[in-house]
Amino acid sequence: MKLYGRRSSINVQKVLWCLAELGLEEGRDFERIDAGLHFGVVDTPEFRALNPNGLVPTLVEDGRVLWESNTIVRYLAATRGGDSLLPADPAARADVERWMDWQLATLWSTLRVAFLGLTRTPEHERNYDAIRTSHAQAARMLGIVDALLARQPFLAQDRFTLADVCVALSAERWYSLARNYPERLEPAPELPSLQAWFTAATQRPSYAKVVGT
Repeated sequence: MKLYGRRSSINVQKVLWCLAELGLEEGRDFERIDAGLHFGVVDTPEFRALNPNGLVPTLVEDGRVLWESNTIVRYLAATRGGDSLLPADPAARADVERWMDWQLATLWSTLRVAFLGLTRTPEHERNYDAIRTSHAQAARMLGIVDALLARQPFLAQDRFTLADVCVALSAERWYSLARNYPERLEPAPELPSLQAWFTAATQRPSYAKVVGT
């Protein structure tokens, strides 16, 4: 199994965290090839033959090629994890998947404006009105998560699942922006239940192993 993607990518981190939760280790159970940004690779004809979008992550196994991070982690959890990260029962699975899709289509699509604006855009090109709006809107969305976590320990079901993996990685970006650019952003609201859940999630050995290093 080969995974194309740099460790710093949020979507590659989803896959790496999932793999670690399933007990799979880089170098033993799969090979990871750095790709994207300064690593290049993604614009080569060979890579575009695998993923015409030219994006990471891309997974290759036994002649099968998968791209889109949520699809990849669904595949890995279903083929190697039993019910541990993604339930087989349709209703329970939908409970997990709605948060996965919400993270990608709603939370991250909003927060990425601030993230890319502050971490990838030169200072003279930054639109600080759009950046501050993006970070504030993401805070409102994470308030939904905070309210839910005030009533239960995990986002879906009664255990840690792919829902927690996906949303925690977006929360990490939101926290890091507030921490690293306090002079550019409005103060982040207090979200105590979100903070407690995020701390517990990021203290998992699997997170520290592949994301926190």
